[in-house]
Amino acid sequence: MRALVWHGANDIRCDTVPDPEIEHPRDAIVKVTTCAICGSDLHLHDNFMPGMEKGDIVGHEFMGEVMEVGSEAKSALKVGERVVVPFTIWCGECDQCKRGNYSVCERSNRNKALADKVFGHTTAGLFGYTHLTGGYAGGQAEYVRVPMADRTHIKIPSGLTDEQVLFLGDIFPTGWQAAAQCDIQPTDTVAIWGCGPVGQMTIRSAVLLGAKQVVAIDRVPERLAMAKAGGAITINFEEESVVERLNELTGGKGPEKCIDAVGMEAHATATLDSMYDRAKQALMLESDRAHVLREMIYVCRPAGVLSIPGVYGGLIDKMPFGMAMNKGLTWRMGQTHVNRWTDDLLNRIQEGQIDPSFVITHTVPLDQGPEMYKTFRDKRDGCIKVVLKP
Repeated sequence: MRALVWHGANDIRCDTVPDPEIEHPRDAIVKVTTCAICGSDLHLHDNFMPGMEKGDIVGHEFMGEVMEVGSEAKSALKVGERVVVPFTIWCGECDQCKRGNYSVCERSNRNKALADKVFGHTTAGLFGYTHLTGGYAGGQAEYVRVPMADRTHIKIPSGLTDEQVLFLGDIFPTGWQAAAQCDIQPTDTVAIWGCGPVGQMTIRSAVLLGAKQVVAIDRVPERLAMAKAGGAITINFEEESVVERLNELTGGKGPEKCIDAVGMEAHATATLDSMYDRAKQALMLESDRAHVLREMIYVCRPAGVLSIPGVYGGLIDKMPFGMAMNKGLTWRMGQTHVNRWTDDLLNRIQEGQIDPSFVITHTVPLDQGPEMYKTFRDKRDGCIKVVLKP
């Protein structure tokens, strides 16, 4: 089969690789009909995430048709069913899964010992996302093996296109969780840093959850225009002060809820702390650029909430933790517990409350994926979200 394969920093290729096979009775084989490039994939492309190995198949946002089902998954899945596959692999049996904390499943990471050493305790296995999370083959491919498939799936009813439901596997529930864990009240101002695909879903989630006003912060005109169309007040951080504008919008008190939809590769360049981060990163003395986190801590209203769906991979420096502690800020973060939210979100799509396909700007064949990684990363050609067709 054909698949997108990691060969090193800035080197993803469309290669011919062996077809996946059933390896465990709970497995299923899915023929991928549609997949996408996620912002988190760029962290692998740019080699900011540890644990990648040459030859790894990438991609964690995909859906398709069930082609083969292991003996222990046949009660949950049938050949021919359409499924979206969440990026988090979960067993449904451990203590964390029973609590709905699927992204920290205790059993799905087959490299648990390695994750225990790095994180203190393992997190869930993830598709196409480093050997720290199991080293599972990803879904930017013609076929994929789905472990624990009796749990790790979202069944899709007829009448909905791939594009309407694909993002149930990652960015839609990620944006929803980012907003939901803020406990948004009707009087709240919600400020969201980053208007990429996750930021766009977060904006619309905050609007659906009833925020008084949603403020979106970015510098890319196409992203800001899409955010405005979704109901947000926009701030271009290259043209005006984020701090001053947020104070103006909140009567000098700051937003109650702040969401980091950027993560480790913040692109601010004109601030002292961002220059410091880039210098330390170049010398391999720091792994993540934390400008957004610092700015959120500074502008957030005392007793407010910081929600962090943006991915961080390692160590950050110069974090004003005393400021956060003295202001009494609550931090809520983590990879998405996808299936905790998908029943509700699928209903919202069916009812017409939202059509997540609005975010798609480019649809290309799988073999154009390597070039589209660069287009997406460099934000060329108005690119916000790339869908691939194997």
